Amino acid sequence: MQKVFKSCYDLDKKCYEQYGLTEDILMEHAARGMAEYIQNKFDSGSTVLVVSGVGNNGADGIVLARQLHGAYDVKLSVPFGVKSEMAKLQLQRADELGVKKATELHDADVIIDAVFGAGLNRDIDEEVQHILHQLNSFKGHKIACDMPTGVNETGQLSPMAFKADVTITMGAYKEALYLDESKDVVGNIIRADLGVSSKQYENDSRTFVLEHSDLSLPSRAACSTHKGDFGHAAIFCGEKEGAGIIAGTAASRFGAGLTTLVVHEKISPPAYLMHSTVVPDTASAIAIGMGLGGHFDSEFLQKYVIESHIPIVLDADSFYHDEILAVLEQKEREIVVTPHPKEFVALWKRLTGENLTVSEIQAKRFEVVRKFNTKYPHVTLLLKGANTLIMQEERLYINPLGCSKLSKGGSGDVLSGLIVSLLAQGYSAIDAAIQASLALVTAANHYEGSTYAMLPTDLIEEVERLEVAH
Repeated sequence: MQKVFKSCYDLDKKCYEQYGLTEDILMEHAARGMAEYIQNKFDSGSTVLVVSGVGNNGADGIVLARQLHGAYDVKLSVPFGVKSEMAKLQLQRADELGVKKATELHDADVIIDAVFGAGLNRDIDEEVQHILHQLNSFKGHKIACDMPTGVNETGQLSPMAFKADVTITMGAYKEALYLDESKDVVGNIIRADLGVSSKQYENDSRTFVLEHSDLSLPSRAACSTHKGDFGHAAIFCGEKEGAGIIAGTAASRFGAGLTTLVVHEKISPPAYLMHSTVVPDTASAIAIGMGLGGHFDSEFLQKYVIESHIPIVLDADSFYHDEILAVLEQKEREIVVTPHPKEFVALWKRLTGENLTVSEIQAKRFEVVRKFNTKYPHVTLLLKGANTLIMQEERLYINPLGCSKLSKGGSGDVLSGLIVSLLAQGYSAIDAAIQASLALVTAANHYEGSTYAMLPTDLIEEVERLEVAH
């Protein structure tokens, strides 16, 4: 995992004040990071269009044009001139080297957006929108310098934004790159160092972005074991019994030694899933909410959910149930809550009385998750989305590895099953949420069928193969 920062201003300042690096040196390295990406991906002589703005982000683009000049067919467009002192200096250097200017925008093998970077705090005007519309219409490989133009300092979009294939961000990963709203314009995210290693550049952070390499499966190495060594997951199976069965199947596939569906009436689950009208005494974790409805009465919930102290996953219908939400007050219990934004609206209203909309949550996902953590620091919150956010005890983890294949009913039931399986096996709440989330997205990315076709059963089958693939 990598550290994430709201702003790199203090990190750049450290380079100037502690390491004696100048703005000019940092700029050369920022451009070098982009140049190396292009050199590794495109043959010498490929066409490159660099569009630079008036400030230091534009200056980064101008430096890139200079560095590539000669080896590549580079055209530099500076549609609004330059204003910052560094941009003026870099343009002078590019001119003296003979970098060609583009009076009109034309397609190229590589398109560089260096108009506005991190720190944009306003909507872009119609003239910039027109340029972005042209750039987005081109077929070339699109690279955003630091941040796509049109993505503001909090990650929200202007009416128009540059749609990058890859964003090469300077120095450190930035929170604004991971708001759901901007995911489709940011593309893949790569970090470029600025003349010092990331360890020297970065300060402490409590926000992290997860990587594929962070996945750690519940693999079994010992030979002398039995089913009791791997926990007993109990999953409440309610009015929509399919949700409980999906979660139970996922829990069993992900290593739970035993999995029991807690049922209100007779059902016909797969043979490998047990079922009971009570929570078994041997249960080591429970999950509730998936398809729950109003199946279980207050007395039953009080006995087997509220008065229990074993680890618990709350999902779906549990967020509309005041009695179940009383669990959140239990500070010594391992608790994971897994709402999507609409469910978080209901959850937050019941907990605080505050009315939020889904749009407000999506626009301020980081702020919302941190507010929940302030109120319930001991609870692990997993807020679903294009970039899943997981937080407990002031440490926030971003999982950006998901895909639209997961946008189908039942995917959340699989996730709950994976989490309760790990809880049953003795994982802490935060580790269970992180590892289950990584397993879910990795399995989805491995699915080879059509992007629209994946079923929860397909997803569970991919979970089955993760250890071999990993």
